[in-house]
Amino acid sequence: MSWYRNTVWFAKGLREYTRGGYESASRHFNPADVEVDVAGRSFLVTGANSGIGKATAKEIARRGGTVHLVCRNKERAEVAKEEIVTETDNQNIFLHIVDISNPREIWEFAEKFRNEHKLNVLINNAGCMVNNRELTEDGLEKNFATNTLGTYIMTTALLPLLEKAADARVITVSSGGMLVQKLNISDLQSGNGPFDGTMVYAQNKRQQVVLTEQWAKAHRNIHFSVMHPGWADTPAVRSSMPDFYKWMKNSLRTEAQGADTVLWLAVSAEATKLPSGLFFQDRQPVPTHLPLAYTHSPPEDEEKLMQMLEEFSQKFKSVSPG
Repeated sequence: MSWYRNTVWFAKGLREYTRGGYESASRHFNPADVEVDVAGRSFLVTGANSGIGKATAKEIARRGGTVHLVCRNKERAEVAKEEIVTETDNQNIFLHIVDISNPREIWEFAEKFRNEHKLNVLINNAGCMVNNRELTEDGLEKNFATNTLGTYIMTTALLPLLEKAADARVITVSSGGMLVQKLNISDLQSGNGPFDGTMVYAQNKRQQVVLTEQWAKAHRNIHFSVMHPGWADTPAVRSSMPDFYKWMKNSLRTEAQGADTVLWLAVSAEATKLPSGLFFQDRQPVPTHLPLAYTHSPPEDEEKLMQMLEEFSQKFKSVSPG
């Protein structure tokens, strides 16, 4: 069935995920949804020094929000912060250097952040697509460590802060590529068989959809959502998918177009009128499975994923003295 899924997904992508798809969908947008003042609200954006993360952070800053940029590369992050402050005239932009593939760093950051800041909206945007199997210093496959475990730990560690916030939201940037994958909990670190970075990434993105659905069930006073930005012209796409970029570059969305639904989910009142736990594309909830694709997984597998990630995460959590 994989050939069927890939073919249907790609045809869907050419129709909906390109710049033309965005332009068509945006005719039905209500501009007032995102013309809001979010001064006094606190937003944390991971992977915020480029691409969709930076575009999102910049638009939130324009609307007066306090924005915490969580980035891995200090030099690039400082350039991004300066650009955001200069363009938006918003001084409430804060920088945190964290490697989302390093679970210990995430735990340490989150503990410190909880003690020093408030948080209304968490945006899990950081991600990677490594095309050859690569292990982190902790022995974790890098795509899994960043896209799945990193997202799990960042969210889990900040839930106590979000539980106390007004109109708390968690938005995770996934990918339509997850539509070609069925949840596979038997090989989370892709150690069995040939390694295909694109399919590993798609599996991680399926896992993010499952995480969102599970969190929505467990935390009723936080609004969870996961979204697909479409095919956007970002540094990550250029570096990780050079052949795809070369072929599609004239049809790709801008970074701002890719970030539009993230922004809408983060700031609009309309977003939280919809149920928690949904998958969005161009400001609309969309199905998480293609027709006849056989990508549904049994509930016990989804619950098992949460259990396995919790066990992974606890291995890296240091116990604070006292």
